[in-house]
Amino acid sequence: MKGSCLCGAIEIIAESKHNVDVCHCTMCRRWGSGPFFAVHCGPEVAIGGSQKPARYRSSDWAERGFCPTCGTHLFYHLLPTGDYMLPAGLFGDDENFRLSGQVFFDEKPDFYEFANDTPTMTGDDLIAQFSDQDD
Repeated sequence: MKGSCLCGAIEIIAESKHNVDVCHCTMCRRWGSGPFFAVHCGPEVAIGGSQKPARYRSSDWAERGFCPTCGTHLFYHLLPTGDYMLPAGLFGDDENFRLSGQVFFDEKPDFYEFANDTPTMTGDDLIAQFSDQDD
């Protein structure tokens, strides 16, 4: 998959993926004024172009990247694993994305609802899942 920011200064290349998970956490909603439609691309992501992304360390375990020129959100990067979650919107409409799940469902506000019937996880469930993987 190949995508770019609005101004085209930063390009992102990742292996093709088809699942999109939605994060409803307060931080993601504040970052993008809505839920984060995330494509989990793993650590093998190439970031290039004429600009370098600006990075914001949003927690002890993650940073968020954006274009310093146009402000496009580029990634959520998990520091312990190196995994990147990329916004589905970076990649045009030709990708065959499917909504596969929703996380931090307990933080989703009441003013929106998706029609897709997907598995949901609370924030505590998600954190427990990552903690179990560390064992």
